[in-house]
Amino acid sequence: MLDPVVAPRLRLPRSSSFDASSEAKDLLIPFLQRPVAKIGMVLAALVLAWVAPRPAVAQTQTAQQIYAATRPQLLQIRTVVDAADRQFVIGSGFLVSADGLAITNYHVVSDYALDPGTYRLEYAMADGGQGNVELLAIDMPNDLALVRIDRHDTPYLKFSKRAVEGTLQKGEQLFSMGNPLDLGFTILDGTYNGLVDRSYNERIHFSGALNPGMSGGPTVTDDDTVVGVNVARQLGSELVSFLVPARFAAALLARQEEAGDKPPPTDFTAEVGRQLKDWQEGLYKSFEASGFKPMVLGGYDAPQSTAPWFSCWGRTNSDLVPRPRATVNATMCDSDSQIFIANDLNTGRIHVTHAYVKSDSLNEFQFAAFLSHEVQPGFFGGFSRRWQTRQRCEEGFVHAAAAGSGPVLRTVWCARAYRAFPGLYDVALTAVTEDNGRQALISQLAMQGILYDNAVDIGKRFIEAVRWAR
Repeated sequence: MLDPVVAPRLRLPRSSSFDASSEAKDLLIPFLQRPVAKIGMVLAALVLAWVAPRPAVAQTQTAQQIYAATRPQLLQIRTVVDAADRQFVIGSGFLVSADGLAITNYHVVSDYALDPGTYRLEYAMADGGQGNVELLAIDMPNDLALVRIDRHDTPYLKFSKRAVEGTLQKGEQLFSMGNPLDLGFTILDGTYNGLVDRSYNERIHFSGALNPGMSGGPTVTDDDTVVGVNVARQLGSELVSFLVPARFAAALLARQEEAGDKPPPTDFTAEVGRQLKDWQEGLYKSFEASGFKPMVLGGYDAPQSTAPWFSCWGRTNSDLVPRPRATVNATMCDSDSQIFIANDLNTGRIHVTHAYVKSDSLNEFQFAAFLSHEVQPGFFGGFSRRWQTRQRCEEGFVHAAAAGSGPVLRTVWCARAYRAFPGLYDVALTAVTEDNGRQALISQLAMQGILYDNAVDIGKRFIEAVRWAR
């Protein structure tokens, strides 16, 4: 998610989409020569002309033409502290109908959506026009919002048919627009690189320099049609950015047009909760349906998800100096499924870790103490008193695997509830093998924003899959 352009304030900072440095995304507010043989002067000239890239002048002229054509449709979306009459968060947006409908990111307007008594929404246009913004609808899982401004008979942007149908080709040049850092409306070019691999939520990989404040702005082809909506960049990277595919924005607009004069929700917090529940049902059904496959760690089979939207990494302490008295080899897998709810709440992430611990020079008592230090039940990510209750944990011993196929496990089950979204929980399950005084497997499964019964079912399957290696 791109950093919001926000006023200094006393509140929790916005969380990144991923904690691992190689996967961290940042919301964009307010988650890559070829030789030529020399065969005579004329032939060389022809070949050089053939391989030469498009002149910079041509690129500049294209960008100038696109910006001139789309400038009237661009918006800056501002969240304003009502009592202070000062802007609090700034993002971008663009018109999609002649009667003032516009698309932006949900995270640009989330403060207002969740606390309309404190904030209001305003817009500013490149021609100096300003006014109030009405929030009509949200697509929270896809980080989109539909708003209305007090303008009529306005030019507007259309969605790319090829983008909606999914027929764009990698390498196509795109142009992104928005208002970065409140510096004024800008245009930049980049490259379409298809959908992101290993992501549960569809995102377009855009090789371009998106910056904070451009959230919600359009990215278009050279025919001025929208391919995607600016949403995020990769932290610690160069020109790795992300767009919400245009088809989701087009669908949100279509739903609003079908609704006609139906008034918008009076309580967007309840609407966020409804959408979150629907989304997590799909996520965890997919996770459960993918099942677990065994991965051998030492003398044990450790359950690993086969879902395609996990990224996994390893760690070891065997290279430490002085050499530790117990060796730890671990695997850590995180789902690319996290979604933004509020500045201090991200949810939807699944975390699976396994650590095989083997004593090198510890006796059984010392090894037990070492294990206690390694086992840290609980949750990943932050805690927000505003959104979550304190966790409660229960500990016990289970023999979950089929008779004769697995060890006794010491388990710790922790859960915390979502205050505003009844029925949803964060759940963390830790299981430690108890069959050997000099080796053990520590397995952990953490799931954010899940129905409790779903968590129990998945947790049971997880510990049943912890077995002795065959």
